[in-house]
Amino acid sequence: MEAETLAAAQEADFTLIALFFRATITVQLVMIALILASVWVWAIAFSKLALFRRARRNAAAFDAAFWSGEPLDELYDQVVDRPASASERVFVAGMTEWRRSIRDDGALIPGVQQRVDRSMDVAIARESERLSAGLNFLATTGAISPFVGLFGTVWGIMRSFQEIAISGQSSLAVVAPGIAEALLATGLGLLAAIPAVIFYNKLSGDVDGLIGSYESFADEFSTLLSRQLD
Repeated sequence: MEAETLAAAQEADFTLIALFFRATITVQLVMIALILASVWVWAIAFSKLALFRRARRNAAAFDAAFWSGEPLDELYDQVVDRPASASERVFVAGMTEWRRSIRDDGALIPGVQQRVDRSMDVAIARESERLSAGLNFLATTGAISPFVGLFGTVWGIMRSFQEIAISGQSSLAVVAPGIAEALLATGLGLLAAIPAVIFYNKLSGDVDGLIGSYESFADEFSTLLSRQLD
């Protein structure tokens, strides 16, 4: 009897494809959802890594131009039409408000410092939203994917118990396929959750670093304007 059970278990196909097609429609839907979530996690991660690398490079280039000694009015005229980086957009926001605050007689409208600061703060907030887009999906995937996989596991184990009840046998050949399908759902849940959590932590730190650099630039620019006001 044990030899027959072992032979039946060995004949069962335990490849990933076979486990998927042998699973119930509910478990298959769970697996498909987890696979799609995993693919989307990696797509977001690679796109964000490229975006952040480009943002750091552009910020460094603009900082070099800003501190090169070139008059700010000339720098503004060069980038106002097509600001190519977040630093340029923050600079343009502040400089535009500065120019709007100059009256025809050359005097400044009172409260210009506060308006410039608010304009740059709004620009920084927009950049933060743009950089953070997609990170909520990573956080959500990292939080719920293990539970979605666990749901598939529970469903697969329920199926195994049903087959045991129907066949009246509890041999390995009867139990093993359902258990394997259930564990595959758990594995796919972890496959989606682990990279999502890692990338979310990494990319959130990158966003904080970039926003911090934009805020530092805004503070430095505001300081230069306040000196001119004084």
